[in-house]
Amino acid sequence: MRKRSLVIAVLFALFFVTATIAGAKALYETKSVPKGERHNIKEIIPAKAKWEKVVTGNGGFMEGINFDRKGNIWMVSPMTGELLTVKNGKVVSVANYKGPVGAKFHKDGRLFMTDLSGVIQAYDPATGKSSIIVDSYKGKPLNGLNDLVFDKDGGLYFTEPMGSSATHPVGRVFYLPPNSKEPVLFAENIAYPNGVAISADGLRVYISEFGKNRVLSVPAKNAPPSPETPFVFGQYEGGIGPDGLAVDTEGNLYIAHFQAGEIIVQDASGFKYGIIRLPEGAGTFTTNLAFHDGYLYITESSKNEVWRIPVNKKGLTPYGLQ
Repeated sequence: MRKRSLVIAVLFALFFVTATIAGAKALYETKSVPKGERHNIKEIIPAKAKWEKVVTGNGGFMEGINFDRKGNIWMVSPMTGELLTVKNGKVVSVANYKGPVGAKFHKDGRLFMTDLSGVIQAYDPATGKSSIIVDSYKGKPLNGLNDLVFDKDGGLYFTEPMGSSATHPVGRVFYLPPNSKEPVLFAENIAYPNGVAISADGLRVYISEFGKNRVLSVPAKNAPPSPETPFVFGQYEGGIGPDGLAVDTEGNLYIAHFQAGEIIVQDASGFKYGIIRLPEGAGTFTTNLAFHDGYLYITESSKNEVWRIPVNKKGLTPYGLQ
């Protein structure tokens, strides 16, 4: 019995070392240095692409843009506590909560929403009913929540920024395993964790560290063993900080840069394509973004407008539309 246990332990160790070496080889693989500039923003948007205004709201602070299976736009407004949708070219209020901030659809059709009150609600468009999914961690109430994203298995990452800042980095990110009611701590000591997204290969979680004007990359909860550790994926200047995030099928990351009126685009290695600046006359409160039907959609929250621009890339299919 003892000999068998020793053999199992050795095999496990060999497997771990092999996996680690494989991960290291992939992570540190030498690549050719480009002769010229790595990227140009024209790779992302067509040369003659122009912004189009989609809709204007009636107040509040529109963000958390999503599309359902029928192509309808859904948003939230933390200032007015509204769940919103767009019907016949107008923004319409559907339901009311304390302070919904982020929103993502589940495969079952429900819309999951983070709330400033420290809970995650799920709204069922088919019935109009809501239910609380998460409201505590280890028996203690959560602070105000901000954004969320489902992984391919239905697990849910969500950010808890309230009470944290550049001088008080106590923000946290949690992971709610599939079919579970108890979240687990994923990352902590963050200066206002805002937006959150998952890389195209599912191995990284991107976190907008709003208070330090940067995006962090953290190995995903279920990523295989690898030498990769959390690191700064992108550092920005101007504005205040990164808000919502989106990823395309090639692994490029799109960052809504709040109070800069722009979208920053980086490749999977963190190198920048450049920026997509909102048109003259638009506001600078770029909060969230989503891909749909060949366009990148943006919520601008100071003027409560939704804008879109054609893109050459295809966004990752969200878990709720798979």
